Amino acid sequence: MLDFVLYMFFSGLETFAMFFLAFSLFKIDIYPKEMIFAGFIMAFFSYVIRVNYEWVELDIIIQYALMFCFFWLLFRIHLFYSAILTGMTYQAYTFIQIVFISLFKNIGIFSTHNFFGVDINAYIMQVLSAASAILIGCYIGRRRKGFDFIPDKPNGLIKVTKREILLFILNLPTAAILISIKHLFNSTYFLTVPLIYGFLLFCYIYLSYTKDRSGNEYTKL
Repeated sequence: MLDFVLYMFFSGLETFAMFFLAFSLFKIDIYPKEMIFAGFIMAFFSYVIRVNYEWVELDIIIQYALMFCFFWLLFRIHLFYSAILTGMTYQAYTFIQIVFISLFKNIGIFSTHNFFGVDINAYIMQVLSAASAILIGCYIGRRRKGFDFIPDKPNGLIKVTKREILLFILNLPTAAILISIKHLFNSTYFLTVPLIYGFLLFCYIYLSYTKDRSGNEYTKL
């Protein structure tokens, strides 16, 4: 029972941090109650799949799909942009996580067993990752940085340009790269994961910056 409570808390905290980072980065209003609700729903599914059935790969796919659905149906973000927002959120947050995972691995306090998220090392990593994401989100908000091209209305016509297509394409490898983290953890190729994420994030930020300066391409119905 204690493992369940701890898992729900720390996993929910991570999900809250991911939503907070995403909304701060794209200048979307923060909805704390809804973010907490979504976090606990996702944490429950994660506990059942990851801990009870020990199926990490399926959990990653389900979590990705749930976050997309929450962006779209709960936070009422346009379907197309919900897909883009989900991919960028996961890539940004996972990049933060990989930094701490690599650090913990080098000092010998993180192993593949920790990917199941039911021990103190995993909890510490989750707290540090979530705190970092929230602090980055606060910094972005206070400095008035970020992008504002994502409409906060679910209904509307969007003009699909080359930038939108490229942003969408950048989402496609997200789940596969997430799954590869566990399988490459003890491999010499593990260092390629943060490099790939860093490259994808750079592309995301560059395309978002150029699109943000291109004007409003959203027409309300």
